[in-house]
Amino acid sequence: MTATNEPHFTAVVEGPTPAAGDSPPTANEGLLVPPGHGRVVQTPAQRVTFKVTGSHSRTASTFEVEVPPGFDVGAHVHTRSEELFYVLEGELDVLAFEPRIRTPDRWQKWESSSGKRVVRATPGTVIVVPPGCPHAFANPTETPAKMFFQASPPPDHERYFEELLEILGNGGPPDHEAIEDLRRRYDIEQLTPLRHR
Repeated sequence: MTATNEPHFTAVVEGPTPAAGDSPPTANEGLLVPPGHGRVVQTPAQRVTFKVTGSHSRTASTFEVEVPPGFDVGAHVHTRSEELFYVLEGELDVLAFEPRIRTPDRWQKWESSSGKRVVRATPGTVIVVPPGCPHAFANPTETPAKMFFQASPPPDHERYFEELLEILGNGGPPDHEAIEDLRRRYDIEQLTPLRHR
C-alpha cells in the first residue's frame, strides 16, 4: 500500500455497546461508557472507538481515536460540522485556520493571513474547529497518539466511518471514486491527501 492509499477498515467490537449492555438512556438517565467499551472501527492507519453515538445524543458523536506514527488525515473542511479535539496522549501536528493559500499538499507549511502556523499539540491541548475552517492532524513522531474527538451534529461521522468500512471491506484496491462520493455526501472536502506509513 502506498503512502497516499486509503486504509483498509475492519470492524472490531470490544466489550458491550456504548450503553454497556443496558437499554438506551431515558430522559432522566445518563450514559456511562466504561474504559475499553464501545464499537471499534480499526484500520492499519488508525483506530476509532465509538463512545457516544447519535442514538445517545442529539448534540454530538464522540470518539476515542488512536493515531499511529506517520498518519496524516490530510487537510479538509466541512461546511456544516463543528469538531472538537482533545489530545490525551502523545503529540500531533494540528492545523485549524484558513491559510493564505490552499496549496494541494504539505498543509504543515501553511500560514494564515494573521501569521498563525501549524502547532504541535501535546496532552491537554484542545482544538475547536467551526464549520468552514480547514483543519488537519498528523502524528510526526515515533509514538502513537490518542485523542478525544467530538463531531456535531450527529450522526454524520458515525455513518461516514460505517459506509467507508463497507466500501473498503470488499477486498481489492480502494474504490477512490466511491470514497470521493462518500466524502461529498458527508460534507468532507479533502484539500490535501490522507497519508500513512
